[in-house]
Amino acid sequence: MENDPELQSKAKYLGSISKDFVVVSDTIREASYQMRVRKISGYPIFPISKIDIPIGAVLIHKSEMLLEWTYNISFLDEFLQRELIKKENEADFIANYKNPDEFACLFVVDQDFTKIVFIPYPED
Repeated sequence: MENDPELQSKAKYLGSISKDFVVVSDTIREASYQMRVRKISGYPIFPISKIDIPIGAVLIHKSEMLLEWTYNISFLDEFLQRELIKKENEADFIANYKNPDEFACLFVVDQDFTKIVFIPYPED
């Protein structure tokens, strides 16, 4: 069995993200709910990074809660406008978007890793 470097990279990031996510998940879930109920977007996306990034607005800065990641809040329309998601891929994104009551859509931005990741909210 070969070691897949991409899989190892994902595992490394998911461990780091999961550790922070337990702390911020209630805030992320509520922000997602508010965005949807106010009809801002049915597709909230939370860009996260270890450095400040110009995507979305800061929701939780890592220094506020001694986290590794800063969590921003955005949505599908911004990603389409910035061409982070191409217009021709919009339908695929929507088809693959997981239930926002159960999963947070994170856009992970780091030096070696930039991906959209769906992470489940912790069980109560």
